[in-house]
Amino acid sequence: MSDGVNTAKRDPVEERWDVFHRWGPYGLLFVGSLAATATADLLMSTTARWVTVALAGAALALQLCWGRLRRTRPGPSAAGAVYYFLRWGIAFALTWLNPFFAFYAVCGYFGAHVVLPRRLVKPGLFATAVVMAGSQSGGLPPKGSMGWVLFGAVLVINIVLLTVFSHLAAQEDERTRVQAATIAELETTNARLQQALDENAALHTQLVLQAREAGVADERRRLAAEIHDTIAQGLTGIIAQLQVVTSSTDPALVRDHLASAQELARHSLGEARRSVQNLSPLDLEHDVLHEALKKTVAEWGTRHAVRADFTVTGTAVQLHEEIEATLLRIAQEALANAGRHARASRVGVTLSFMGDEVSLDVRDDGRGFDPLDLPARTGTGGFGLDGMRARAERIAGSLTVESEPGHGTAVSARVPLVPHDH
Repeated sequence: MSDGVNTAKRDPVEERWDVFHRWGPYGLLFVGSLAATATADLLMSTTARWVTVALAGAALALQLCWGRLRRTRPGPSAAGAVYYFLRWGIAFALTWLNPFFAFYAVCGYFGAHVVLPRRLVKPGLFATAVVMAGSQSGGLPPKGSMGWVLFGAVLVINIVLLTVFSHLAAQEDERTRVQAATIAELETTNARLQQALDENAALHTQLVLQAREAGVADERRRLAAEIHDTIAQGLTGIIAQLQVVTSSTDPALVRDHLASAQELARHSLGEARRSVQNLSPLDLEHDVLHEALKKTVAEWGTRHAVRADFTVTGTAVQLHEEIEATLLRIAQEALANAGRHARASRVGVTLSFMGDEVSLDVRDDGRGFDPLDLPARTGTGGFGLDGMRARAERIAGSLTVESEPGHGTAVSARVPLVPHDH
């Protein structure tokens, strides 16, 4: 009895009602015709039978015409009102001839809200109630005074039931409308929230980039000032002392200036070492290489939810600061590549101390790649293999990469074993 709510996405209940409004009248007309045929000898004359056949054909033709017309007039309309009351008139006449055609007349209860304008819904339902009451009270027209009394009582009962169910249907329609409005409001709110999240993510990325650029600029300025204030000034002083030496023939003066030059050189070397120390990875500030690698691998595995194992072979010794910094950076870059590209389920990192050489191996069981078919380096960093190889070569080492599509990747760096200079 409810036409539901028009939404972009129709719910299953509304779709079932649509199927019923389309095919239900055919089925109910067929049921009424069967019941009337079975009782024709008891309730109908020969003339009434022929009239019934003609009316049933008219009902079928009307339904076929409306099936085509309703596609262009889906909602309540004047054409729908004409269809409804023509169907009611045929149903009334059929029920007058045989009360069992009330099976067909009951369509009026379910189709009123779908095809009738609002002002005609109640008259349409009342007209259907008249037909149903006539059928339920023994047929039309009522016979005798008691027949009219019974017809009136049944009609009142039908109207009361119709009023109650119409009220319940109206409440259900209102609840559905409120629910649809709430859902639409929630969808709008979610869309705005997603837009805000996207904007925040873009802003966060921009802030991170700006902070990184500011950090790089600050570090460059710090390094420039450090070089200017220490190494450059020391070298200038050394040159000045040596210039005096080359232009003097006094042995005592030469010794004094050479001693000053040596002192400046030692001081400048100390400042250079201090600058290098300050630029070394923070992870190595309090830990030696194998301890820093163990923490780095564990943290990476936890962050990426991947099993990550770290192994040390040979006798671990503390290496020169630059060696340790280089190997740590290579390990970090290899792990970063595995996290970005490999889609691995297991990663292993091995640090091997072998006589006069140190080897760092990073292996994963990910999707691998063809080392001969690497994509071009981009501003986002690419695979970073060139950078790792350059780091290893900077300290007289080497880096090799072994990989095959579908069979993981192995990165191996070999550098000289240079102990820490205490």
